[in-house]
Amino acid sequence: MKEKKKAVFNWSGGKDSSLALYKVLQENEYKVIALLTTVNAETLNSSIHSIPLEIIKAQADSIGIPIYIVELPSADMTGYEQAMNKAMDHFKKEDVRSFIFGDIYLHDIKTYRETKLNPYGIEVVEPLWNKKSEEVIEEFLASGIRSKIIVTQADKLDKTYAGRELDRLFIESLPENVDVCGENGEYHTMTYAGPLFKKKINYSLGEPQNLSYDIKLDNGNIKTFNYWQSKSNSIITLC
Repeated sequence: MKEKKKAVFNWSGGKDSSLALYKVLQENEYKVIALLTTVNAETLNSSIHSIPLEIIKAQADSIGIPIYIVELPSADMTGYEQAMNKAMDHFKKEDVRSFIFGDIYLHDIKTYRETKLNPYGIEVVEPLWNKKSEEVIEEFLASGIRSKIIVTQADKLDKTYAGRELDRLFIESLPENVDVCGENGEYHTMTYAGPLFKKKINYSLGEPQNLSYDIKLDNGNIKTFNYWQSKSNSIITLC
């Protein structure tokens, strides 16, 4: 029997990440030894998706793969490269040569990952890569994985979308200018049940809050992004 490659899965806690991991575990080519998640050191929420750390840990526990937390000092991703370099050094000692992601078609992100990881002798694996968003969302719905909308980009999706179940009704309600997978950041999700999980994660969501973040762009300029966020009340049980 061919020995499986050791890999780390970069876990966001959302739908694309869950679908990609589900496919990897089914195909059985890689031995995923850890789920790597970046969190804001101040809020202890995951980067981008803003999922509370205790829910991220509950997801990992239910999936049955250890979680590896990378803490970032601020929400604008300052210190990301330094923290990830440290993580790569750690996993290279564990003989990991593959990092797996759930990206779909954003070439600049894939190129960035390859630029940073390949010099370390680590390959970038993208199970969903170059598929159409419509194909990915159909795969997700067919998988049986359950997910909630927890963040929306306020100028694309109003507060009525936050907190909804990611189902066909939600997809059919999206405006024409919104990618059905939210690949351009229009919405983010949190998965909580389905065949990827051994136990369902029970939680409650509060009323959507309007939040703003100042993000430093590659050109040095600061841009303000506005979001609707349904924060988890962190009531968690596995059953």
